[in-house]
Amino acid sequence: MPIKDLPPDARPREKLLARGAAALSDVELLAILLRTGIAGKGVMQMAHELLQLPGSGGFDGIAGLLHATADDLKRIKGLGPAKRAEIVAVLELARRAMAQKLQERTVFNDPQTLKHYVQLHLAGKAHEVFAVVFLDVGLRLLAMEELFRGTLTHTSVYPREVVLRALHHQAASVVLAHNHPSGSVQPSPADTALTHSLRAALALIDVRVLDHLIVAPGETFSMAEKGQM
Repeated sequence: MPIKDLPPDARPREKLLARGAAALSDVELLAILLRTGIAGKGVMQMAHELLQLPGSGGFDGIAGLLHATADDLKRIKGLGPAKRAEIVAVLELARRAMAQKLQERTVFNDPQTLKHYVQLHLAGKAHEVFAVVFLDVGLRLLAMEELFRGTLTHTSVYPREVVLRALHHQAASVVLAHNHPSGSVQPSPADTALTHSLRAALALIDVRVLDHLIVAPGETFSMAEKGQM
């Protein structure tokens, strides 16, 4: 049903102003952002399609939509350059707000918080990335750096570079992290060997490796939690 045919108190914009944003569904919130549909496709239908769109990172739903790119959005008929740009800008603001909030917290008081932080930064990437989260003695976030990039299946990681960055940040501990664009978060034998190699190298400068996280859209594997460290 077109929005203009809905009762005034059921229209997304009026509903938001009267009852607050929390009262709206994901589709309704996106419909407000999109504003209009096209001939034969109302704005609510377009918003619904946007939430169901399988993208390069395997995303769907609002959480997965954070990983959408402008190219992914081209698959929605009627979503022109202006609307795509607006959506990508809003998604980037959401990512930055979430990252800022997480950076202001004591990360490892709650391991789930760090999982979410790494998921936010790495899960949607189409290529494999190896990153390191550097923590101080109070387990506060000093920095997260993407140190190496590879193809879909392989990344070359050099322990010397990780050690140098840990010294630069004066880190007391680190969490290793990388993504699997294939979608599987199970560690490979190479992942396990790399973890042991980096633990040995960082131990020489008295820096602890607390965990190695492997992420894919919507899923994070903790090697520490599974006893694979």
